[in-house]
Amino acid sequence: MSDPDRTPPPQPPQPQDAPASEGAVSISSRQLLQGAREVLIEHEGETYRLRLTRNGKLILHK
Repeated sequence: MSDPDRTPPPQPPQPQDAPASEGAVSISSRQLLQGAREVLIEHEGETYRLRLTRNGKLILHK
């Protein structure tokens, strides 16, 4: 029997037109930037800067 008061946990958003890559994670730039023009990404002891340009393009700098 199912309990009508129990709802299933929310599912993560599914990427639209995502490449068929095994284990690939898709995240929108809006989610990543959270309203900012740039975000710092730390990877293996290095800091990278992902910047949104005035033309709406993304640039990644080391």
